[in-house]
Amino acid sequence: MKFVAFERKLQGTGASRRLRVAGKVPGIVFGAGEPVMIELDHNALFHALKKEAFHSSLLDMELAGATTQVLLRDFQMHPYKPQVLHCDFQRVDATTKITKKVPLHFIGEEVSPAVKTDHCTVNHVVTELLITCLAKQLPEFIEVDLSGLTQGHSLHVNDIKLPEGIKVVTHGKPNPVIATPVAPVAEEVIVAAAPVADDGKKKKKK
Repeated sequence: MKFVAFERKLQGTGASRRLRVAGKVPGIVFGAGEPVMIELDHNALFHALKKEAFHSSLLDMELAGATTQVLLRDFQMHPYKPQVLHCDFQRVDATTKITKKVPLHFIGEEVSPAVKTDHCTVNHVVTELLITCLAKQLPEFIEVDLSGLTQGHSLHVNDIKLPEGIKVVTHGKPNPVIATPVAPVAEEVIVAAAPVADDGKKKKKK
């Protein structure tokens, strides 16, 4: 993906506030050289942030007539307004080793024995993974095939076929669960007792 940034000369809280009023977003580019203060068009950035690939792939940033590859590292939103307040990008090249969260795309769930035969629902315990790789190897997402999932057996990190050069960071957990089937809960049917018929004759009042 490609986006356009402009050099930002003024710094400070007041300057950033004026930028936001003018429909701009202050930002910074760091890594592999001196940090560069930038500004971006708010609406363009706001819509770009809605795209999954903008968060998990190499981006081509056009700045001052030159194109540089960067990664989105962080962004700050207004507490209650749909407004981007700030964004951080990291300058990288193909050989830069990076650590980045990548989303998981699940496929084959509906044809798995757990769902098709045993009518389980699948709980996606993890929806993204923290990985390390070279920048040129960074995938936009990792595909997780659930077609072989069976009742009573979970899918773990070691069961995923990872792209070449990708390593998962598990923070000490040897083999975390990715997805697990949940068996349907049997509904308890409560049968109300039939009212007892009164066969006796009503006594007449004397």
